Amino acid sequence: MEKPKTIEHLQQHLTNLEPGGRTVLQLPRDGFLFLEHDVPYLMVYRKRRKDKKTMRLAKTTASYLILGDDSEVAIKDFLEELLKLIARRFRSFLVLEIWEGAMDGTEFVISAPHKKLSSTLDALSEGLGKIEARYGAELSTRISKVDDEVIEGIAPLFDAKSLRGIGGAWIGLEVPPAYRDGEGTEFPVYFRKFRTQFAKTVQEALFEFVRIQTTSKIASYHALGKREIHEEVLKIDKKIAKIQNSYSFLLLVAPINISELKKRYCENGFRNIGTYHYRLLPVDPDILKRKLYNLDIHEIDDPALAYIYDEKREEIDHELTMLKERGSQNFFYSGIRMYGSVSKELLEEAEAILGHLSEEPESSRQTVMNAHEFKSLAEKEFDYFRKMAPDYKGKVHIRKDVNIMMVAQGELYLPADYTLTALEARALIQHEIGTHALTHYNGARQPLRQMACGLAGYDALQEGIAVLAEYLANALGLNRLRTLAGRVMAGNALGKGASFDDMFVLLHKDYGFSKDRSFDITSRMFQGGGFLKDIVYLKGLLELRQHLSEGGALEPLLAGKFALRHLATVKDLMERGLLYPPKIMPRYLLNESCNQKLGDFKKGMPLYKMV
Repeated sequence: MEKPKTIEHLQQHLTNLEPGGRTVLQLPRDGFLFLEHDVPYLMVYRKRRKDKKTMRLAKTTASYLILGDDSEVAIKDFLEELLKLIARRFRSFLVLEIWEGAMDGTEFVISAPHKKLSSTLDALSEGLGKIEARYGAELSTRISKVDDEVIEGIAPLFDAKSLRGIGGAWIGLEVPPAYRDGEGTEFPVYFRKFRTQFAKTVQEALFEFVRIQTTSKIASYHALGKREIHEEVLKIDKKIAKIQNSYSFLLLVAPINISELKKRYCENGFRNIGTYHYRLLPVDPDILKRKLYNLDIHEIDDPALAYIYDEKREEIDHELTMLKERGSQNFFYSGIRMYGSVSKELLEEAEAILGHLSEEPESSRQTVMNAHEFKSLAEKEFDYFRKMAPDYKGKVHIRKDVNIMMVAQGELYLPADYTLTALEARALIQHEIGTHALTHYNGARQPLRQMACGLAGYDALQEGIAVLAEYLANALGLNRLRTLAGRVMAGNALGKGASFDDMFVLLHKDYGFSKDRSFDITSRMFQGGGFLKDIVYLKGLLELRQHLSEGGALEPLLAGKFALRHLATVKDLMERGLLYPPKIMPRYLLNESCNQKLGDFKKGMPLYKMV
């Protein structure tokens, strides 16, 4: 950021407002300008003592001007020339000035000397009127169509007549400090909610002005939000990613002695599972939590980014708590909060799958490849990705201490004794690599590392896409779909207090699973002390079907790892140029049958008809 030494030096910047550019200047007398050259408006705030919150509201927009004590006098000529340049390019421009109202005020007062801004004023008034008030307070909105040049004792920043003469308009907004009580006590959690709703309202109102009054080609109010990720945000992003990557949650909740337990369980007549043993924790959860809460996430001025990181911090905190709870009942209760419980709709879909589809006997399963052969197949898929992204790097690890196939930080891990059929191989290539590894790469090339690590609650959408990928690749097997349904039944039984033996019998006797598959489903469900993550495969598939049936597209969901609830935020950040569309796409989208199968799925086909 440049700090001009003189007013003459400041004036030199007026010749450099190139399209697509940005001007960031430290102004005389503690002022500050952040200007996006492609937006025809400027949010203005004049500093007041003990009023940092209103200044933070001003900083939620793409372009803003912060003025210190009397700095408007020192830069008056500069500002007038700046606004002339903006008006010349866009035909018109808007100055939206905000200030804090009385300590006990509860009314937004919109002051608008200009008489041709009805749609902008209506949008602003309507949006502000919807801002949720804290308990014990009621917010209201009033438009004051004044023609004088002094509002509530505040001297005008610009001469109204001169401003109109160059195509400009001014709106003043008095903001009630609803996030502070009459005694000056602030409510930071409520302020974050207030700020988010305020920013959205202002952007929508500004878009009405831009759309009607200017020649700007901005297509959505989303593009009027902040267009730069502050370096402090990137530091927070990096630190959160470092904390998250310092441990592998799934590896640490997976037992290391499952093969021995299975052998002993079978020898004991399928009774008495024994004790799970886990890897020693390579981190101290309490120290990591301390690092998490030392991050100044509350200082992030972009509401969308603040929401993402606050939510992610809470999830990591929750994971670290669960690691401390491994082997206890508390692990299970914490898992309910993390992954949810089995809903009625999910249970009915699982029952329908198990009611319509009978398990194929193991005798029909012909093993065609081992772990090393599957590794070669996976590496071919990595080569396919490199045609779209030459910098793609993928690795396959074959390990004896892994009991399930999985992707961790974009790399594939295989159990050393893994065997599978041709159909299973085709399914897992698109599930593990065509979804999990692919979205890790697409997320890793985003400015925000969390798009690769995964935003909070991303598992359900990831697994839903991964199962859909198996279907679209003509590789979703009958036993595979039954297994996903069985996991839901197991999760439901776990919630009702079933023991390991009870769950095993339920799956084997009541739902016709083989003893091997019944054990595998049950043993996964009892990881850590009761691990409900396995219900998210079918849960995510149901949520994805609902999203696509309502007109949603599949491709944007591949831009990284996030939950469906984040989609609006991701689209917002993409429209602001802060995130990018996916660079590599899965091979199954090229299948001739893909569009037909995807169309059937979107129509709400029962899940048991996917095989």
